Amino acid sequence: MTIPSILHVPQNNSRLSALSALLLQSGAAFLLFGNQPVHSETVYTFGVVPQQSASRLAQVWIPLLEELEKSTGYKFQFATAKDIPTFEACLNAKAYDFAYMNPYHYTVFHERAGYQAFAHQADKKLKGILVARTDSNIDDLNQLQHAKVAFPSPAAFGASVVPRAELTSKNISFEPSYVKSHDSVYRSVALGLFPAGGGVGRTFDNIPDELRAQLKVIYKTDDYTPHAFAASAEVHADDRNAVAAALIGMTEENILKSLGMTGFVSASNDNWDDVRSLNLSVGQTEIVSAGEEKCHSS
Repeated sequence: MTIPSILHVPQNNSRLSALSALLLQSGAAFLLFGNQPVHSETVYTFGVVPQQSASRLAQVWIPLLEELEKSTGYKFQFATAKDIPTFEACLNAKAYDFAYMNPYHYTVFHERAGYQAFAHQADKKLKGILVARTDSNIDDLNQLQHAKVAFPSPAAFGASVVPRAELTSKNISFEPSYVKSHDSVYRSVALGLFPAGGGVGRTFDNIPDELRAQLKVIYKTDDYTPHAFAASAEVHADDRNAVAAALIGMTEENILKSLGMTGFVSASNDNWDDVRSLNLSVGQTEIVSAGEEKCHSS
């Protein structure tokens, strides 16, 4: 593109010559790009709920983020937190530009922090599970009467909120113990520290074979809309839509398989009305809204 000369600069004035060149270059950039973002300089944090260890999450999520970079031209910084309560505080602080969060988190932090859902896992409903050791005689919920049961955190929706609610609805008295992550639940039960613990099918399927072989699923909950992919209100709608299109169009089998997913579909706020219909209180979930946040562990 040729930029016409609109300024006459005396040849003997080097400062004005330099200024003229700068103005012309700036004008060229505006005419070529308008007010569109320069993608190579756009870096978005992508927060992932810490259902598993940070190293395991990085292993399976960074390839997805790299694929999104290829499709969108944006840069993504993988982020997680040391545990789910810290992740909740970080969502409340709007620390992540994009985030993968559980269904209950989405209903709360859509209202509190303005996160807007744009996708969720395809062909999937979220079911909570309760697991016990394979060699235990536990195969009925009534056998958990007065037992200490492991859960990741109070507000882990599928792995804690729903199983606890359904145990209570069946008049089973139990003592919850919160061990920070899904992986910690599975390891604790396998070690015999607890007779049972809560998780979800996806994380259970993703643990090492030797650990999974030590456990059995003794109960599955009702099902709900799965985890939300959501963007901060600070992210421009065009950028959010570009990321949504890239995610929904993703077909890389190795990436999807490592995540335990088959693909993604478009979603909007009302997809999580089934979760809202539970009318969960902050007291029931003990959801965190403030704390000492370190939000960009990676």
